[in-house]
Amino acid sequence: MLPDRISSFINEHIETFTAELSQLLEIPSISTLSEHAPDVLRAAEWVFERLKKCGFTGKVYPTERHPIVLARSPEIPGAPVLLVYGHYDVQPPDPLDEWQTPPFSPDIRDGFIYARGASDDKGQFLTYIKAIESVLEVEGKLPINLIILGEGEEEIGSPSLETFLIAHHSELLADAVAISDGSQLAPGIPAITYGLRGLSYLQLDLKGPRFDLHSGMYGGILHNPAQVLADILQKLKNPDGTVAVPGFYDDVLPLEQWEREEMASAPFDIEALKNYVGVSELTGEPGYSVLERNSARPTLDINGLWGGFSGEGAKTIIPAKAGAKVSMRLVPNQVPGKIEELFTRFVTSLCPAGVSLSITGVHHAGPVLVKRNTPSMLAAERAIEAGFGKKPRFKREGGSIPVVNMIEKHLDQKNILLLGWGNPDDGVHSPNERLSLADFRRGILSAAALFYEMAASRR
Repeated sequence: MLPDRISSFINEHIETFTAELSQLLEIPSISTLSEHAPDVLRAAEWVFERLKKCGFTGKVYPTERHPIVLARSPEIPGAPVLLVYGHYDVQPPDPLDEWQTPPFSPDIRDGFIYARGASDDKGQFLTYIKAIESVLEVEGKLPINLIILGEGEEEIGSPSLETFLIAHHSELLADAVAISDGSQLAPGIPAITYGLRGLSYLQLDLKGPRFDLHSGMYGGILHNPAQVLADILQKLKNPDGTVAVPGFYDDVLPLEQWEREEMASAPFDIEALKNYVGVSELTGEPGYSVLERNSARPTLDINGLWGGFSGEGAKTIIPAKAGAKVSMRLVPNQVPGKIEELFTRFVTSLCPAGVSLSITGVHHAGPVLVKRNTPSMLAAERAIEAGFGKKPRFKREGGSIPVVNMIEKHLDQKNILLLGWGNPDDGVHSPNERLSLADFRRGILSAAALFYEMAASRR
């Protein structure tokens, strides 16, 4: 149970906390653009300075690209250890002309703060630091041991993190890991995520003639790579929308009946979803609800296409090259390596002689399913109820968080708490990203409550 005096302190200082969130959001820490490397470092140092003021020890560790922050609270012998992970790098803000206000000039309107990184993940990560500060300000000490792991490469696939986890294994051992880099089930309906889909992301490159050819002089006598690509992509799906790759569904772990019942009972507004994304109809695998399709069933999507002429006017050519990027979201028991082998075998069989095909793996992550009845999970459930005023729903998430797989593998960690304070309509990775300031406050309350609930669970 969160002491009332700490709740009062958080509520009384939320404007100050929001002002500090604005400071962090002003830093354009775009990890994918090399010219912003100094900004990613600045964000790391901003985070670490606040932890140092709380008495944490550690440092900002350089990597081959962007820094990692690792800091630990003063030790409390016998108390539980909670590892908190978050990231301070952000996606590029393009297209800039679709932002109502500049992406790195935080703007507060209608109860939201708008800026790149507001929800993903600076705002959510900062809730833990503000919770730490609040507890220390009121009580003078924390009820548990805390380790903070902050990353600057999450938005580019965390290329340095795996090596870091291995090298610092002994410093990262904990009873549980908390990650707030997701969302609630819906506005006002807090949630704990117990499952994540995995990912296999591939690039297809097709090559035909040595160079672009005149379509009048050479049309009809050789394969057009763009046409071959279109034919291949069309055959990846069956007429009912299911994935046509042989063996794709062989290892899929079926949804249990209780999961289907919980999803069916969840408050979910399909019309609101259609309005938000701007479509008149939804589609997907027959026999499954919308919630089941977008969180617990595997998918295949074309993410990008190129080849030939796409400028203004006409250019009558047979392109020498064409390509596509394809992603497959995977569910428990599907293994990325096996799925990529099945995909490669199938697509290769569809490519005719006269066209060469190259399939390159971009990145992948395994699916995740964590237990719901561990002491730390029950502590998180109570903490969210304290912070949000209602019990959270349990859900499975359609996206992937590769760091979860790394933590699970290299720290041998099974108690992973995926506690999202954001909302599905926060516009992460999109123009006008935002975070509800009410949820920012509730996230701080929940984080502080988690510290006390974990301490109580050890007694």
